[in-house]
Amino acid sequence: MLNRRHLITSALASAALPHLAFAQSLEKSKLTLAVGGKNLFYYLPLTIAEQLGYFKDEGLDVTIVDFAGGSKALQAVVGGSADVVSGAFEHTVNMQFKGQPMRAFVLQGLAPQVVLGINPKTMPDYKTVADLRGKKIGVTAPGSSTNVMVNYVLAKAGVKPSEVSFVGVGAANGAVAAMRSGQIDAISNLDPVITLLQRSGDLKIISDTRIVSEAEKVFGGPMPAACLYAPEPFVRANPGTVQALTNAIVRADRWIHSAGPGDVIKVVPESYLLGDRAVYIDGFLAAQKALSPDGMFPTAGAQTAYRALASVDPKIAAAKLDLDAVYTNEFVKKANARKRG
Repeated sequence: MLNRRHLITSALASAALPHLAFAQSLEKSKLTLAVGGKNLFYYLPLTIAEQLGYFKDEGLDVTIVDFAGGSKALQAVVGGSADVVSGAFEHTVNMQFKGQPMRAFVLQGLAPQVVLGINPKTMPDYKTVADLRGKKIGVTAPGSSTNVMVNYVLAKAGVKPSEVSFVGVGAANGAVAAMRSGQIDAISNLDPVITLLQRSGDLKIISDTRIVSEAEKVFGGPMPAACLYAPEPFVRANPGTVQALTNAIVRADRWIHSAGPGDVIKVVPESYLLGDRAVYIDGFLAAQKALSPDGMFPTAGAQTAYRALASVDPKIAAAKLDLDAVYTNEFVKKANARKRG
């Protein structure tokens, strides 16, 4: 019996063939990519590129290693066990500050898609963000984008990160269980976890950056989210490989914006659905507009990310950083020009 992936591959073979003509010289055709929470809509373009064979169309053999959160994925690249990260854009700003320059080269997320909500069972009398003082807040992993977003929201309410307890709960069923069992009083997480908790009445949303306008209101400007980034020396030494990765993600970005929920359901692994297809469909519809349509980084994005990090870290606020060096649109422009050709 033909499996689902074979059917998808066969159905799309004719559409994929034209792209093979664009294969360029690859300095490194086999590479490892680290991601934190691959099942999340936050990283949907990565999954689409993988499942529909877009990386292979570019001549790449990509091994994707999944971690509990973006900070763990970053550690894999820093430690040398992975070449590229699919992670939150703000890590590139933070790593320049730490003297380990990273460069983002293709965007997956137009807005963070991180949702902060409280547990109605443990906080029935919640009124303002200040009520989170002294509470336990679940994040995908300490130091990840979900943690950064919460820090920023807390700071605007006059609450210091040291005045709450952060608990790493991952980005799947463990996060859902932590909320439902009352182990945490609030959660900063992403879809499909958020939609699942909201539909079952186990979450009251405080801040929702799946909505692009609300994300810009929270952060004071465009806040780039998921992207592919790598150490600056890797990007410099492997322009052909980076271009191939970019081509695949831009193609996935475009596919997502022309796809319906039913299309996505057919492509993603069954495990992504967390046992509820209706919830996954709702989550996709909530996230679709927060995903990048073309892979381009907004010019003000690096400044917004820096401002968010600086608001909770005085050392970063005092640092002189070259924000133009944390990203490039060079590869995305070529990818988009190719798709028009």
